[in-house]
Amino acid sequence: MKLSELSLDKSLYLFELDDVLFSKREYLLQVYYLFGSFYEFTEGSVKASEMAGFMKKVYDHHGETAVFPAIQTLYGIDSKYEDNFNRLIANAQIPLRLLIPHPVTELLLRLVEGQKQIAILTKGNPVEQLNKLRFIEWGESDKVKESLKVYFVDELEFKSFNPIDYIAEEYRLPKDQILIINEIIEN
Repeated sequence: MKLSELSLDKSLYLFELDDVLFSKREYLLQVYYLFGSFYEFTEGSVKASEMAGFMKKVYDHHGETAVFPAIQTLYGIDSKYEDNFNRLIANAQIPLRLLIPHPVTELLLRLVEGQKQIAILTKGNPVEQLNKLRFIEWGESDKVKESLKVYFVDELEFKSFNPIDYIAEEYRLPKDQILIINEIIEN
Protein backbone atom coordinates (compact mmCIF):
# COMPACT_ATOMS: atom_id res chain seq x y z
CA MET A 1 0.00 0.00 0.00
CA LYS A 2 1.36 3.41 -0.92
CA LEU A 3 1.01 5.77 2.01
CA SER A 4 0.46 8.71 -0.34
CA GLU A 5 -2.61 6.97 -1.78
CA LEU A 6 -4.12 6.03 1.57
CA SER A 7 -7.57 7.46 2.14
CA LEU A 8 -8.47 8.53 5.65
CA ASP A 9 -12.15 7.71 5.35
CA LYS A 10 -12.16 4.59 7.55
CA SER A 11 -12.85 4.49 11.28
CA LEU A 12 -10.24 1.91 12.32
CA TYR A 13 -6.74 1.33 10.96
CA LEU A 14 -5.04 -1.98 11.78
CA PHE A 15 -1.26 -2.02 11.44
CA GLU A 16 1.02 -5.02 11.09
CA LEU A 17 4.25 -4.78 13.08
CA ASP A 18 6.88 -6.37 10.83
CA ASP A 19 7.94 -4.24 7.89
CA VAL A 20 5.19 -1.71 8.55
CA LEU A 21 5.86 -0.14 11.97
CA PHE A 22 9.55 -1.12 11.81
CA SER A 23 11.96 -3.19 9.76
CA LYS A 24 11.81 -6.86 10.74
CA ARG A 25 15.26 -7.21 9.19
CA GLU A 26 16.69 -4.72 11.68
CA TYR A 27 15.24 -6.72 14.56
CA LEU A 28 16.58 -10.02 13.25
CA LEU A 29 20.06 -8.67 12.53
CA GLN A 30 20.33 -7.66 16.18
CA VAL A 31 19.12 -11.11 17.24
CA TYR A 32 21.68 -12.74 14.95
CA TYR A 33 24.49 -10.77 16.55
CA LEU A 34 23.24 -11.72 20.01
CA PHE A 35 23.14 -15.39 19.03
CA GLY A 36 26.63 -15.15 17.55
CA SER A 37 27.87 -13.60 20.81
CA PHE A 38 26.17 -16.32 22.86
CA TYR A 39 27.68 -19.04 20.66
CA GLU A 40 31.14 -17.47 20.73
CA PHE A 41 31.01 -17.23 24.53
CA THR A 42 29.69 -20.78 24.92
CA GLU A 43 31.79 -22.63 22.34
CA GLY A 44 34.59 -20.18 21.51
CA SER A 45 34.92 -21.65 18.02
CA VAL A 46 33.68 -18.76 15.88
CA LYS A 47 33.63 -14.99 16.19
CA ALA A 48 30.22 -13.41 16.81
CA SER A 49 30.74 -10.78 14.09
CA GLU A 50 31.68 -13.44 11.52
CA MET A 51 28.63 -15.56 12.32
CA ALA A 52 26.29 -12.54 12.39
CA GLY A 53 27.64 -11.37 9.02
CA PHE A 54 27.03 -14.79 7.50
CA MET A 55 23.53 -14.95 9.00
CA LYS A 56 22.76 -11.55 7.47
CA LYS A 57 23.83 -12.76 4.02
CA VAL A 58 21.72 -15.91 4.33
CA TYR A 59 18.70 -13.88 5.48
CA ASP A 60 19.09 -11.36 2.64
CA HIS A 61 19.47 -14.03 -0.06
CA HIS A 62 17.43 -17.00 1.21
CA GLY A 63 15.09 -15.74 3.93
CA GLU A 64 14.63 -16.19 7.64
CA THR A 65 13.93 -19.93 7.65
CA ALA A 66 17.25 -20.70 5.95
CA VAL A 67 19.40 -18.99 8.58
CA PHE A 68 19.77 -21.64 11.30
CA PRO A 69 20.24 -24.57 8.90
CA ALA A 70 22.94 -22.58 7.09
CA ILE A 71 24.94 -21.76 10.23
CA GLN A 72 24.44 -25.29 11.49
CA THR A 73 25.99 -26.65 8.28
CA LEU A 74 28.79 -24.09 7.95
CA TYR A 75 29.89 -23.99 11.59
CA GLY A 76 28.88 -27.51 12.67
CA ILE A 77 26.50 -26.19 15.31
CA ASP A 78 24.83 -28.88 17.39
CA SER A 79 21.04 -29.03 16.92
CA LYS A 80 20.63 -28.43 20.69
CA TYR A 81 21.33 -24.75 19.95
CA GLU A 82 18.27 -24.40 17.71
CA ASP A 83 16.03 -24.03 20.78
CA ASN A 84 18.31 -21.26 22.09
CA PHE A 85 18.17 -19.57 18.70
CA ASN A 86 14.37 -19.70 18.55
CA ARG A 87 13.98 -18.52 22.15
CA LEU A 88 16.29 -15.62 21.41
CA ILE A 89 14.24 -14.60 18.38
CA ALA A 90 11.12 -14.54 20.57
CA ASN A 91 12.58 -12.94 23.70
CA ALA A 92 15.69 -11.01 22.69
CA GLN A 93 16.74 -7.97 24.67
CA ILE A 94 18.01 -6.14 21.60
CA PRO A 95 20.53 -3.34 22.11
CA LEU A 96 19.04 -0.83 19.65
CA ARG A 97 15.51 0.54 19.45
CA LEU A 98 13.29 -0.26 16.45
CA LEU A 99 12.56 2.93 14.55
CA ILE A 100 9.24 3.72 12.93
CA PRO A 101 9.87 5.05 9.40
CA HIS A 102 9.13 8.78 9.11
CA PRO A 103 6.27 8.33 6.56
CA VAL A 104 4.55 5.88 8.94
CA THR A 105 5.00 8.31 11.85
CA GLU A 106 3.39 11.03 9.73
CA LEU A 107 0.49 8.70 8.91
CA LEU A 108 -0.02 7.81 12.58
CA LEU A 109 -0.09 11.49 13.49
CA ARG A 110 -2.58 12.26 10.68
CA LEU A 111 -4.82 9.46 11.93
CA VAL A 112 -4.68 10.73 15.52
CA GLU A 113 -5.43 14.29 14.35
CA GLY A 114 -8.36 12.93 12.33
CA GLN A 115 -9.61 11.14 15.48
CA LYS A 116 -9.29 7.74 13.85
CA GLN A 117 -8.87 4.57 15.87
CA ILE A 118 -5.59 2.69 15.54
CA ALA A 119 -4.74 -0.87 16.57
CA ILE A 120 -2.23 -3.56 15.73
CA LEU A 121 -3.18 -6.81 14.03
CA THR A 122 -0.08 -8.96 13.71
CA LYS A 123 0.82 -12.44 12.53
CA GLY A 124 3.40 -14.65 14.15
CA ASN A 125 4.36 -15.82 17.60
CA PRO A 126 2.50 -13.55 20.08
CA VAL A 127 5.42 -13.67 22.55
CA GLU A 128 7.82 -12.51 19.84
CA GLN A 129 5.48 -9.82 18.56
CA LEU A 130 4.89 -8.44 22.07
CA ASN A 131 8.63 -8.44 22.66
CA LYS A 132 9.18 -6.38 19.50
CA LEU A 133 6.62 -3.83 20.69
CA ARG A 134 8.76 -3.20 23.78
CA PHE A 135 11.63 -2.01 21.60
CA ILE A 136 9.77 0.34 19.25
CA GLU A 137 10.94 3.95 19.44
CA TRP A 138 7.64 5.79 18.95
CA GLY A 139 9.19 9.25 18.81
CA GLU A 140 6.66 11.87 17.70
CA SER A 141 3.90 9.26 17.59
CA ASP A 142 4.32 8.39 21.27
CA LYS A 143 0.73 9.38 22.04
CA VAL A 144 -0.49 6.57 19.75
CA LYS A 145 0.76 3.82 22.02
CA GLU A 146 -1.28 5.03 25.02
CA SER A 147 -4.57 3.63 23.71
CA LEU A 148 -3.21 1.01 21.32
CA LYS A 149 -4.83 -2.42 21.36
CA VAL A 150 -2.91 -5.40 19.99
CA TYR A 151 -4.52 -8.40 18.31
CA PHE A 152 -2.73 -11.57 17.29
CA VAL A 153 -3.96 -13.30 14.13
CA ASP A 154 -2.56 -16.68 15.18
CA GLU A 155 -4.17 -16.51 18.62
CA LEU A 156 -7.59 -15.46 17.26
CA GLU A 157 -7.52 -18.14 14.57
CA PHE A 158 -6.47 -20.74 17.14
CA LYS A 159 -9.61 -19.83 19.08
CA SER A 160 -11.61 -20.21 15.81
CA PHE A 161 -12.28 -16.49 15.44
CA ASN A 162 -12.06 -14.65 12.16
CA PRO A 163 -9.75 -11.76 13.17
CA ILE A 164 -11.59 -9.06 11.22
CA ASP A 165 -15.03 -10.21 12.36
CA TYR A 166 -13.81 -10.31 15.95
CA ILE A 167 -12.27 -6.83 15.82
CA ALA A 168 -15.27 -5.35 13.98
CA GLU A 169 -17.54 -6.68 16.71
CA GLU A 170 -15.26 -5.42 19.48
CA TYR A 171 -15.18 -1.91 17.99
CA ARG A 172 -18.86 -2.09 16.96
CA LEU A 173 -17.97 -1.18 13.37
CA PRO A 174 -19.00 -2.55 10.02
CA LYS A 175 -16.08 -4.39 8.39
CA ASP A 176 -15.96 -1.85 5.56
CA GLN A 177 -14.89 0.78 8.12
CA ILE A 178 -11.67 -1.14 8.87
CA LEU A 179 -8.48 -0.82 6.85
CA ILE A 180 -5.61 -3.27 7.31
CA ILE A 181 -2.13 -1.92 6.62
CA ASN A 182 0.09 -4.96 6.36
CA GLU A 183 2.49 -3.79 3.69
CA ILE A 184 4.10 -0.48 2.85
CA ILE A 185 5.32 0.29 -0.65
CA GLU A 186 7.87 3.06 -0.92
CA ASN A 187 6.58 6.05 -2.87
